[in-house]
Amino acid sequence: MKIEKVTIDDAKELLEIYTPYVEETAITFEYDVPSLEEFKERIKSISSKFPYIKAVDDNGEILGYAYASTFKGRRAYDWSVETTVYVRKDSKRSRIGTMLYDALENSLAKMGIINANACISYLPDGQSDAHLTNDSYHFHLNRGYKLVGTFHDSGFKFGTWYDMIWMEKMLGEHTSSPAPVEFGKWEI
Repeated sequence: MKIEKVTIDDAKELLEIYTPYVEETAITFEYDVPSLEEFKERIKSISSKFPYIKAVDDNGEILGYAYASTFKGRRAYDWSVETTVYVRKDSKRSRIGTMLYDALENSLAKMGIINANACISYLPDGQSDAHLTNDSYHFHLNRGYKLVGTFHDSGFKFGTWYDMIWMEKMLGEHTSSPAPVEFGKWEI
């Protein structure tokens, strides 16, 4: 397996990975599957500034993808991003997410990103239901992310209110004069 940059030509395959998350889970709070054109625009917009990567098997099939996006639109937040990862349903628990996040975090650190933030839907007290487990929370916890906040009953999907948590990981050192982030200059 190898990690590569996502291109616009990958949009259909990535959308096929994302669709079950929209239709069957509360992992994303998106209700409707985006159109292929909208998904292509998302790839184009995000990858012009931040890493957007894919895990590809020996047959050339995409098994998962990850990217970083703007945390907040104000300049003071330049050193912070929101991270995202999706793995094909039949490839979960095969360390693909770990490989993607390793490459993503390394690329972000080289750009000058210091704070990696993850927004995660969450069920309190270790509960689970047909649409959500707390696997994403545990994945991030195992990667060194720390829980920094909970927004209670903030997402409503499938007739259920879900909490949303924020987790963070520091990818670099906070100094009194950080180097500017090199947006659009990312490598795997």
